[in-house]
Amino acid sequence: MSAKKSYAVLGLGRYGIAVAKELVENGAEVLAVDIHEDIVNDAIAEIPFCKCADVTDEEVIKQLGIANMDVVIIAMATNLEASVMATMLCKEVGVPTVIAKCSNEMNCKILSKVGADHVVFPERESGTRLAKNLLSHGFIDIMELSKDVSMIELDVRDEWVGKTLLELNLRQKYSINVVAIIQNNNVCANIDPKQPLEKSMKLIVIANASKLNKLK
Repeated sequence: MSAKKSYAVLGLGRYGIAVAKELVENGAEVLAVDIHEDIVNDAIAEIPFCKCADVTDEEVIKQLGIANMDVVIIAMATNLEASVMATMLCKEVGVPTVIAKCSNEMNCKILSKVGADHVVFPERESGTRLAKNLLSHGFIDIMELSKDVSMIELDVRDEWVGKTLLELNLRQKYSINVVAIIQNNNVCANIDPKQPLEKSMKLIVIANASKLNKLK
């Protein structure tokens, strides 16, 4: 079992608050930061570790211990300059994964260029869904088909490499149905259950939300 990850959410607008609250509610270690004291005071009841600080300041980033975080979510899409500075500073201190919220395609390109590992559009991905994906340990929730059922992108686990879907019997073991395989950016929906899986593959599966803990 891997150690629990630590997260920092920089910017506590609606999106940032949604991400931080979902992470906290699922037991994650979360540091939430905003430059506005009133926003921090409002958030601290639900997010215990809240700080009022300017995350575009190199010394502040060091004082907050951002270098010790596994994942930083930069949720300041309305302020591109602040997002760029925060992204650069987080990568400079060695944060492994920086996720930046952006407001348009051009901003996404800029944030990617200055070091963001992932960029997200709020209108495409809710803060709650991003948090769930971060907590999912190796799979990405592509689409909610209903309240109880999701379509998931799943990495091929080390112990699955070289085995076939027939041998693994994932439907019985994990209650998931494999509907497609992605390899080299190609999606194959015509699956051969006798084809050995490779580490470079990703599986598109349909799973019941109540069974997803089996995959963690």
